[in-house]
Amino acid sequence: MVTETMMPVNGIELCVETFGEPGDPALLLIAGAASSMDWWDDEFCRRLAAGGRFVIRYDHRDTGRSTSFPAGDPPYSDVDLAHDALGVLDALSVHRAHLVGLSIGGMLAQRIAVDRPHRVLSLTLMSTSTSPPAFELSFPADDAGASDSEDKPTDWTDRRSAIDGLVSSARRLGGPFTADILQLRRLAQRVVDRTHDMTASQTNHYICAEGPPVRDRLHGITAPTLILHGTLDPFFTPPHAEALCAEIPGARLVWLEGVGHEFPPAAVWAQVIDEIMGQAGRRTQPA
Repeated sequence: MVTETMMPVNGIELCVETFGEPGDPALLLIAGAASSMDWWDDEFCRRLAAGGRFVIRYDHRDTGRSTSFPAGDPPYSDVDLAHDALGVLDALSVHRAHLVGLSIGGMLAQRIAVDRPHRVLSLTLMSTSTSPPAFELSFPADDAGASDSEDKPTDWTDRRSAIDGLVSSARRLGGPFTADILQLRRLAQRVVDRTHDMTASQTNHYICAEGPPVRDRLHGITAPTLILHGTLDPFFTPPHAEALCAEIPGARLVWLEGVGHEFPPAAVWAQVIDEIMGQAGRRTQPA
């Protein structure tokens, strides 16, 4: 069973979609910055649900169908983004969940794990780093959003330019297993057509206020933690994953060979799903 609905969360509306049976253990997918839930592939979500999980994905504020704010002036912080994730669980009457966070979504999951440990059954942190990052970030060439066909910045107010920009970014940050350009264009079209304001979507998460750092509290995480990281990630390079693993007691680091900074490409779904399902079956460490 798949359902998509608008839900009141923290004074705004978030678009939420679920897969599977509500009675199964909940698994919350937290996307990266400027990423709507569309980037969690439909079939990927269905396969997780088929393993006996109630899979939840949602549009962050300023992405997809969720509430949008003026571009360049987000009235929220990353703490609010983390509270949104908890608000989604509250709206679905879910007390505890397995959290799967990618990139900035992984940092939000870390914040939840240290601030609200009683809400977390397990953590899977993908393509992410400590918060703040332990090392300088790597910015691949043209990361401002220039398209492959035109050497100019993306105009997020223009549909074609926005689609080109999303495709270009995915290809630049990905690896040999990244979806082909036609698949990426179909996904980008869906993202653009579902999003209220692409300029806000591609701006506000990167400039919103930062809450208190949690890196010095990661040693207190008791939830079983899995770190999945692409060997070819050009943004959070492998040392970020190693540093994160060293900060969280008992964390396991699993490398995804040939994967860049991206949502799991189909070529590694079997590995990623097996790892997530196995992680979701591990017992929480004693406090």
